[in-house]
Amino acid sequence: MDREYPTPAVSVDIVLLTLEEGGLKVALHRREDDPYRGQLALPGGYVHVDVDVSAEATAFRVLKQKTGLAPRYLEQLCTFAGPDRDPRGWSVTISHVALIPLGELKEVGGGVFQFYDVDQLPELAFDHAKQISEAVQRVRNKASYSTLPCWLLPELFTLTQLQRTYEQIFGETVSRGTFRSRLGIKVADAKPGESADEADILISTDQFQGGNQRPARLFRVNHLCLFKRAYW
Repeated sequence: MDREYPTPAVSVDIVLLTLEEGGLKVALHRREDDPYRGQLALPGGYVHVDVDVSAEATAFRVLKQKTGLAPRYLEQLCTFAGPDRDPRGWSVTISHVALIPLGELKEVGGGVFQFYDVDQLPELAFDHAKQISEAVQRVRNKASYSTLPCWLLPELFTLTQLQRTYEQIFGETVSRGTFRSRLGIKVADAKPGESADEADILISTDQFQGGNQRPARLFRVNHLCLFKRAYW
């Protein structure tokens, strides 16, 4: 005989990470509904089984509906589940992490989000502090050997901007020579269409960023990939 069992509520949460004022920040909003009305929380929503073909699709839909946001980079982080994480009962959330340049996030967020240092979080609803901790650890681990931080930059960026992004993620300032050695980056005068690193990931363009000194060449990244000998 078939038995019926209670089923848990299933949702997604999204840890939106960006860079602001020299550090890694998370985007939070204040909840409008119970439970935890008025408390800071991650954006999230329930899985709609009639329209969502995957948890990732749910994450994209939730962000699009709530903020108009479609992040360039999104990955599934971890599943958080149990009878105590939500006062309404047994629940499951599939947490995701997204990396978004600050300008894009502020433009589409419409003032909804507040930004907090990932290492100095306020009191949050549910288990969102734990989710953020897991996301930050994931990003810092991957950033130590891959192009992951590039998704916090505009589509075109200078090597100085790239270095600054890595420094802000890890909270460490290094010399230009040390940074380029760590990521296997060659000299910055690569011709348009040529790569500037040993793994053929950073591609030189024919565009420059002006300034008071010598204009800096702009680069783009092919895709999320591993540097040949990166370490941090």
